[in-house]
Amino acid sequence: MTDRAAGSVRNIAWASYLRSYGLWVLAAVAIFALPHVFDSRANQSMFGQMGIFVVFALSYNMLLGQSGMLSFGHAVYFGFAGFISVHVMRIIESGFAFPVVLLPLFGAAAGLALGIIFGSFSTRRAGTVFAMISLGIAELVGALAFFIGFFGGEEGISGDRMSGPSLPGLSLGPQIQVYYVIAAWTLVAALLMYAITRTPLGRMANAVRDNPERAEFIGYNTQRVRFRMFALSGMFAGVAGALFAIQFEFLQFNNIGVAASGSVLLMTFIGGVGFFMGPILGAILVTFLELELVNVTQAWLLYFGLFFVLMVMFVPAGLAGLIMRHQPIWRAGILHKLAPAYGLALVPSLIFAVGAIGLIEIIYFTSTRAGLNTVMSVYTITFDAVKPLPWIIAGVVAAGGFVLCRLTFPTVRKVWDEVFLEAMAKLNR
Repeated sequence: MTDRAAGSVRNIAWASYLRSYGLWVLAAVAIFALPHVFDSRANQSMFGQMGIFVVFALSYNMLLGQSGMLSFGHAVYFGFAGFISVHVMRIIESGFAFPVVLLPLFGAAAGLALGIIFGSFSTRRAGTVFAMISLGIAELVGALAFFIGFFGGEEGISGDRMSGPSLPGLSLGPQIQVYYVIAAWTLVAALLMYAITRTPLGRMANAVRDNPERAEFIGYNTQRVRFRMFALSGMFAGVAGALFAIQFEFLQFNNIGVAASGSVLLMTFIGGVGFFMGPILGAILVTFLELELVNVTQAWLLYFGLFFVLMVMFVPAGLAGLIMRHQPIWRAGILHKLAPAYGLALVPSLIFAVGAIGLIEIIYFTSTRAGLNTVMSVYTITFDAVKPLPWIIAGVVAAGGFVLCRLTFPTVRKVWDEVFLEAMAKLNR
């Protein structure tokens, strides 16, 4: 091999290495720098919660995205591991010499054990039957959490993350220290889950998801594949539960119930089920919305539900799918050709959003404050919510924006198709 050929091979190998691991390096740098750019305690706490739910959502994606198992009870493993971790904290307070930063090991063991127990019979069925079994398990465990002292009933249980031996310079008192512990575990867990997708087990889980009959025909035990992925998913959910215990030092029954399972389901769907980065995007966005919308409006749950419905209807592949659809256009270097069309769609969309938000706020305000003061403020404009004029203005703006959307979106679709075909033609030359 000539020197030129050898250099070309090395360049190709280096480029492949950067494509495979460059994003992980950038993620690690961003994780380290984030709390220094947004250095308030509230932001550091929010970033910590994002890391926890990234692990939780990725563990759920092992079931749904990788293996095709729709579960309505994934919070059982998250919550159970969290309770185990809090109880270990209490034991540490009594003199057990164990660093709190290693609590996710207990959480992983608890999640794995429970995953083995419940997975041994629930994975014997797939599809709707599996989903109903998971829902039944979630309801059962959620109901037991009220009566069994292990879960602390309605009051929950608490612990102290600063108890026991600590690593040098790591007391877990300052929020930034807690953030870095969560960030380190998040990065490790995400790398391990990504590695699993590259193993024969991960590949067979995809085959069982896509065509279980064919996978069974060529000699694979589909139930065994589902069971192994189920157990591993429970293990990583347990890591997330232990991190939750470290962050909040408190757990109660709603951390193990159906509502928490629904939350991780929303994260995964919004981010994109078919992509590894999907649950990461979904967890970050949903956590941000849950923490910030509550400070903006009392109707935040309604907005959250509407956002989920719109995502499922118009972006079924999630945020990651939307990004990946633009990849060929970006690689062809013609992404800028979509800017005018997207700008055309943005204006009527904003008009519709302004009117719809105004209507929602008025409806919510009048329905929750019947007989009380009817003066409210939307967009810094103060008015009487029972007068017809605000309703008319908001309704006209929403209707006008909707009509404009219907008129402009076909044009946007046409431009998209043209640019996409041009990109594919360039890439196939």
